[in-house]
Amino acid sequence: MRGSLIARDHVAGRQAAALVVDGVLEDLLIDAPASAGPAPGAILRGRAARPLKGQGGVIVALPEGASGFLRGARGIAPGAAVVVQVSGWAEPGKAAPLRLRLALRGPLVVATPGAPGVNAARGLPGDLRDRLVAEAEAVLSGLALDPVPGLVLRSAAADAAPADVAAEIAGLAGRAARLAREEAGAPALLVPAPGAHESAAMDWPHPDAEDDAPGAFARHGIDAMIAEVAGPRVALPAGASMIVEATSALVAVDVNTGGDHSPAAGLKANLAAARALPRALRLRGLGGQVVVDFAPMPRQNRDAVAQAIARGFRDDRTETQMVGWTGLGLCELQRSRGRLPLSRALEGWAGRDGWT
Repeated sequence: MRGSLIARDHVAGRQAAALVVDGVLEDLLIDAPASAGPAPGAILRGRAARPLKGQGGVIVALPEGASGFLRGARGIAPGAAVVVQVSGWAEPGKAAPLRLRLALRGPLVVATPGAPGVNAARGLPGDLRDRLVAEAEAVLSGLALDPVPGLVLRSAAADAAPADVAAEIAGLAGRAARLAREEAGAPALLVPAPGAHESAAMDWPHPDAEDDAPGAFARHGIDAMIAEVAGPRVALPAGASMIVEATSALVAVDVNTGGDHSPAAGLKANLAAARALPRALRLRGLGGQVVVDFAPMPRQNRDAVAQAIARGFRDDRTETQMVGWTGLGLCELQRSRGRLPLSRALEGWAGRDGWT
């Protein structure tokens, strides 16, 4: 199929959404199993427990026996109630990372309780940013909220009808004001994390086609696409390949030239791997420290590969930074852990034939 397709399905009792562009799976969202713990984006009231002085933070008791780690929690006494947002998935056996800075996301607007001020996405032209900010400030003023939350207008607001932007501001700003007034109480879930369907609507571009009917994944061959990316091998042009494997310490990537042993084969394979790496990590939900063992190439070609990496991650929504090259010639990257690893999200997966 040519063009873009968003398919939404329910698999293993959980929401799932896939973005397919020209027949290639470009993004995948699957609701986590309950065993994964609190999801990023969830806002909870917790209770401060013991401080971890050596790590500069405090353990926070969360609802249903879960725990989180709040870094830089100065002035929070043990036993105090605290409203926090989950900022990433917990690694097995560890507490979920938390933050005090709250954000309520919508397709057009982000509301920030306790952080007043109105801003717009940096990528918008200056005159358009000024107009959107002025319109949002007028809407916010008319709501007469106490306390007044902050707003960030997303890029999609530029193409939306003013009435739609105003309606979303009213809904999110009202929720943000209520959150800012949250008082002491027992640990509780205040705002659930968005599910796969909601996240797809907020973050993915408008497709050429959509399929929300039951069996959408099987109908468009997405089950088979998921089975393919669930493995470590990524095929590259001219017979080259890339192996992506997660360990407990880091994500290891190995680039191979295949049967081509010509002097130019290493650079060709490495440039292809640099372009394919963002999709490979995104679909597998991998982050943290990423170490790439590129195919042998002259040292002077490293700049070209680094530039290809930078271009590849430019439009990726997960923050990724290239750290540099090690003494052994390995390339190091640091990537936020914004998603649950696909291997954990696929609990209940039965391979190419779908879900159990």
